[in-house]
Amino acid sequence: VLIILIVLLADVRSAIIVTLVLPLAALFAFIMMRWYGLSANLMSLGGLAIGIGMMVDGAVVMVENIHRHLTEKPEDAKQHAHASKTEVVLYAAKEVGRPIVFGIFIIIVVFLPLFTLEGFEGKMFSPLAFTISFALLGSLILSLTLVPMLCTVFLKQAPHEHDPLHIRWLKHIYLALLKPCVRHPWFVVLPAVLALAGALALVPRIGTEFLPTLDEGAVSIKLQRLPSISLPESIKLAGRVERIVKQFPEVIDVVSRTGRADIASDPEGVESSDITVTLKPREQWTSAQTKDELVDKMREAVAQVPGVAASFTQPIALRVDELVSGVKSAIGIKIFGDDLAVLKEKAEAVARVLGKVRGAADINVEKVSGLAYLQIEIDRDKIARYGINVADVQQVVETAIGGKEATKVYEGQKVFGLAVRFPESARSDVSPIRQILIASPQGALIPLGQLAHVYVTEGPAQISREMAQRRIVVECNVIDRDIGGFVKEAQQKIDAGVKFPPGYLVTWGGQFENQQRAMKRFSIVIPITIAAIFLLLFGSFNSVKQALLIILNIPFALIGGILALILGHFNLSVSASVGFIALFGVAVLNGIVMVSYFNELRRDGMTVELAVVKGAILRLRPVLITASVAALGLVPMLFATGPGSE
Repeated sequence: VLIILIVLLADVRSAIIVTLVLPLAALFAFIMMRWYGLSANLMSLGGLAIGIGMMVDGAVVMVENIHRHLTEKPEDAKQHAHASKTEVVLYAAKEVGRPIVFGIFIIIVVFLPLFTLEGFEGKMFSPLAFTISFALLGSLILSLTLVPMLCTVFLKQAPHEHDPLHIRWLKHIYLALLKPCVRHPWFVVLPAVLALAGALALVPRIGTEFLPTLDEGAVSIKLQRLPSISLPESIKLAGRVERIVKQFPEVIDVVSRTGRADIASDPEGVESSDITVTLKPREQWTSAQTKDELVDKMREAVAQVPGVAASFTQPIALRVDELVSGVKSAIGIKIFGDDLAVLKEKAEAVARVLGKVRGAADINVEKVSGLAYLQIEIDRDKIARYGINVADVQQVVETAIGGKEATKVYEGQKVFGLAVRFPESARSDVSPIRQILIASPQGALIPLGQLAHVYVTEGPAQISREMAQRRIVVECNVIDRDIGGFVKEAQQKIDAGVKFPPGYLVTWGGQFENQQRAMKRFSIVIPITIAAIFLLLFGSFNSVKQALLIILNIPFALIGGILALILGHFNLSVSASVGFIALFGVAVLNGIVMVSYFNELRRDGMTVELAVVKGAILRLRPVLITASVAALGLVPMLFATGPGSE
């Protein structure tokens, strides 16, 4: 930032004054965050990185204007005749003070949509919005107070050529292009409108997602078996998967956890396992070049294990997905209804359709059946012949299988109930249960098998409820494709291929739900924000036409961002939307700087064409600096490779 300021300002002291605003504005932001009760995290630091360019915008405009007035030749600075250095600085500061105030406030207003986000996305992006807003507020205060004072002390009032050679060369080229454009505006307006239309036509080709996939440096494998599986068999299968994954040379450790009832809100049965796979640094990999390629190979290897459904994700992503939406995959299709059998049938039909959609991986239907149940159906006619009541039979069965307190055990002051029941070997087999003897009133002992039908049947493994209804979830991950495009295609195919009975409801959850909620909120708040910007511009310029002229910067500024997403093969995510929001602020600020100076020259009696040409030339350098520094401030984020850089 300092280097580009030196190059474009052509004055080391001016560049240092502007650069001083960065740490001081950041310090102001952290003090305000501490006062507000917020802590510094990855997103707040990211806010400072995004805001580096915008934090110096006000200072750049202020210093450049003061430096220009201090170095103007006498014939060009008649208003400063016999004026002291302090008076010149004060005049220059007043000249740009109003556009700086309105420009910075408008940039803060631009970030209003981030404050309105709810749920997980609100928790994530609110620190970024607060940090940028506080930093911009600090930079505004510093630009209006500290910067003019430092200019008074350190800059010299010495008339000389204001622009160095490279700036004069840029202005010469700009002037040669600007004059014919001003004389023939349609030569510029028509191609610009066509470029905007072309960019908007490319928007449907941009994929959508909630957030880019963050590389956590580890892999998490979610294993599901039949609910009726025993704990030893479940551990055996998990160990088999562990040994398969450990064969990959990129793997350091493999740790599995079967069942999970430590947290009351997140219980798991013995049929479920989480396997965490820690990986070596990327430069030590040999069997795969990318993480997606490595996961694909692991997925193929684990698929050879029978009786196991595996879903591949990452440790933190898995926990976040579970806590936010209760879905353990990127996408969860929730089917609501009353009949468990119908829910299971429709969920399996949805899973078959999903398997035909490009990008679908790790499709898994929530296990709602498959658990073994012991059924004892008492034959009332038979027990009536022996004079036995239903309650008598049930009491014996309850004692034998469930256990019943027979006596009490005393240990000092402690009293424990001592229950008796059949041993495990007898309770897990139908034959001994059928041999349980039931006493009749006449004293005869009749086996339970002669009084009731005793058998084992398959029943519900779990019954999940949400929104006061039973529900089943079909989970799915997406690979090599954007989530938004995948869901759109999947919804069309499911609507065409699966018919749901009346009273059954289908909703889409997971990351897609977060993304839809955020984008829906943006679609409401961003137009309101633009309307608020328009009102601020109208209040500043007292002209509808000039306010609309500056607002027009916003759609035309989108052209480069849309092309960047297309060429970089990026999806439109919430974080990409934050980038567009930041772009709106820079575009509006540059428009304010330009139009405010045009008005200044018009008040001095210049014609519109002459005011536009002269104003554009004189404001070329601050506009170049603000845009260049804003872009340069993002370069460290562009090439960052650490966790969270995505």
